[in-house]
Amino acid sequence: MPVLFITQNFLKIQPLKFCAKCIIILNRIKRGEKMEERVTKAVQDYYPDSFATCYGCGRLNEKGHHFRTGWLGDKTITIYTPLPEYMGGIPGFAYGGIVASLIDCHSAGSASLYVLRKNGNELGDGTEPPRFVTGTLKVEYKHPTPLGVPLKAIGTVTEIHPKKYRIDTEVFAEDKVVVTGEVIMVMMPEKFRETVKQK
Repeated sequence: MPVLFITQNFLKIQPLKFCAKCIIILNRIKRGEKMEERVTKAVQDYYPDSFATCYGCGRLNEKGHHFRTGWLGDKTITIYTPLPEYMGGIPGFAYGGIVASLIDCHSAGSASLYVLRKNGNELGDGTEPPRFVTGTLKVEYKHPTPLGVPLKAIGTVTEIHPKKYRIDTEVFAEDKVVVTGEVIMVMMPEKFRETVKQK
């Protein structure tokens, strides 16, 4: 699995000219987020700028979560560590909505990866990944989700229509499945895509 290893010592480096992605990573480390594991080749890196501002997965949203979704064999993966400010009603555990957001964006990225590969393409070959919107989102909370622990959303994509896909996701906290999700993603109509690009 492609991951990036970063330690707190990275913050001691003398000022350099960092790229925008590096600055975002540094800011998240300073906020206390553990970054030991991170998907390095993510579909979100290949979305056009006009589709890169989502609060969940938009790489250009400096205040967002920056969920990143990539391949893990024939499954998909998104890794995210919820911060203390996302605490739910129980101290030390995550607010349920943040986990639902993780599953939602993970599913959109998973559908995009699946269709890209289905059409004979891969990330980085110059083909723009297709974009999806959420049709339905079903989340089942099996156990409280701890804060400060990397959550791994592992997804399986099933085609139910050429423009509609079901993503079944298990969210792991360490080795325990804490949440599952079943999401229907619908391919964004071309007319709507063009409208967004023009804004």
